Amino acid sequence: MNDSRALIIGAGIGGLTAALALQRSGCRVRVFEQAAALGEVGAGVTITPNACHALNHLLGEELVEHICHVPASGAVKHYQTGKTLVDTRRGDRPKQKYGAHYCQAHRADLHDALADAVRRNDANCLVIDRRFIALEDSSDGITARFADGSSARGDYLVGCDGIHSEVRRALWGDDEPRFTGYIAWRGLVPTAALRPEFLVPDSAAFAGRGRTFTRYKVRRGELFNFVGFSQRDEWAAESWSERAHIDEALAEFSDFAPEVQAILDAAPPDQCFKWGLFDRRPLAQWTKGRATLLGDAGHPMTPFLAQGAAMAIEDGVVLARAVAASADWREALTRYEQARYERGTFVMLQSQVNAKRIYARDPDRLDRNSHRNAEALGLYAYNPVTVPV
Repeated sequence: MNDSRALIIGAGIGGLTAALALQRSGCRVRVFEQAAALGEVGAGVTITPNACHALNHLLGEELVEHICHVPASGAVKHYQTGKTLVDTRRGDRPKQKYGAHYCQAHRADLHDALADAVRRNDANCLVIDRRFIALEDSSDGITARFADGSSARGDYLVGCDGIHSEVRRALWGDDEPRFTGYIAWRGLVPTAALRPEFLVPDSAAFAGRGRTFTRYKVRRGELFNFVGFSQRDEWAAESWSERAHIDEALAEFSDFAPEVQAILDAAPPDQCFKWGLFDRRPLAQWTKGRATLLGDAGHPMTPFLAQGAAMAIEDGVVLARAVAASADWREALTRYEQARYERGTFVMLQSQVNAKRIYARDPDRLDRNSHRNAEALGLYAYNPVTVPV
């Protein structure tokens, strides 16, 4: 399988991770992205130790440490008083315990690093402005068809095209994402615009009643990424995300601590985005014939365990290892799904459970015993580079 031809639909973090890992296994890869330009939204992404193992393997620890910020400390704080309720103990502790850092990055920085590495292996690998519309599976290969009338043929196809995946639709029919009842406001603030007392700890989550606000450093500490979550009965926008004015976030979190107010006040007024959070029911399987799903296309993650990017990164590395270990495409896709289905589905469902737990809790009674996160579920102990495939 080391000389197999892989078609990847979607050039997000999951698709690029899979492409790079497959290239390193000797495969011929082509990645098709529907956007007219390659890039990622300006927001933060958390890389927990389980995913950091994969990035260290693919990009090298030196580059990962350059693009990621390792928080010296973290905390869960009371939404009104700012009092620390739970010390989340970051720094070198995760690396000492799990062998890789807990870190955070500007999503665009990570995306650029992966894209650059893929292009260095094959300058023609990434194809933009190609919207996938259909696939044709046959005994001797699989064909992807695009809206512009073009097509591409390979030995197998991987749908990495997110929660609104057209590959998923082609395989399993219509199953529209469900609005979860949560929305998020996101943005970036220069750390230089904030008073020193608002810069510590490096990452913090403010626990409120039915609302939370999280902020952490990215781009070597130059920027604070913030995201505030609240609940709504419906999502009325045509798109799953839209640009919002910062005044909307200020009104939503007007009763939060002075630190939160300072971050929102410092945000560029027109650089705030609002997301509706959607999920799906689990699929019974991801693979059909020569096509399979990866990341949010197969197991869309709500952000309440901070594992969305991590699961897609894990998928990409395990897929490449399955291909390298197999005699043909059928064995490779079977190995991949058997290695990833249970974990991906578990984390997907637990993230939904954790959302209910977070928004039902009383911040006045929150402590280490009642705080649940991905580490408490044992997710950090997984290493996609060494796990059996």
